[in-house]
Amino acid sequence: MNILLKYFPDLTEEQQSQFSELGTLYAEWNAKINVISRKDIESLYERHILHSLGIAKVQPFEPGSNVLDVGTGGGFPGIPLAILFPETQFYLVDVIAKKIRVVNEVVNALGLKNVKAEQRRAGTFDERFDFVVSRAVTNMPDFVKWVRKNITKKSLHDIHNGILYLKGGDLSEELSLFPKAEQHELSNYFDEEFFETKKVVYLPLKYKL
Repeated sequence: MNILLKYFPDLTEEQQSQFSELGTLYAEWNAKINVISRKDIESLYERHILHSLGIAKVQPFEPGSNVLDVGTGGGFPGIPLAILFPETQFYLVDVIAKKIRVVNEVVNALGLKNVKAEQRRAGTFDERFDFVVSRAVTNMPDFVKWVRKNITKKSLHDIHNGILYLKGGDLSEELSLFPKAEQHELSNYFDEEFFETKKVVYLPLKYKL
């Protein structure tokens, strides 16, 4: 928890309690269903929770907005973001049923009312959202094809609706097709060595009829 309070000192007591519970919940569920690598479970708060919250450093979500998390796995980045933004609605999808089961169990245990999680494949539904978030589930060109129809026209934020994507390494080739893409280095926000090569990619997307 200390690492979260270091960068998010204004967490409410309820948020602190929910974030604190995540450690126990994921340790218990990961022992039954492997949704986080064994080596990473000990670094849960740094490599999964704080990493997810890197999106919040780049773009906080306004009350009443809707966010889609594609390929959420065990609930990242969606669950940490849903705790941080309780007035934003989050829709978490993944194709693997056992991972969505863990997500729903964690959501229910925390009492999160702003999260819906379902086993669905990206590109197969037409609901619209302000932003689509994800953690490196595929290359950006394919990801854009999956989700561009899921962006809503009306914007509640100062920036255009679009994608907020957690990824690392050299992305110049992958993003060459998207001149409007912005790369935000997480090392500008977090001191830990883990974040030296990690980024949030913001890609505005036009509303598609």
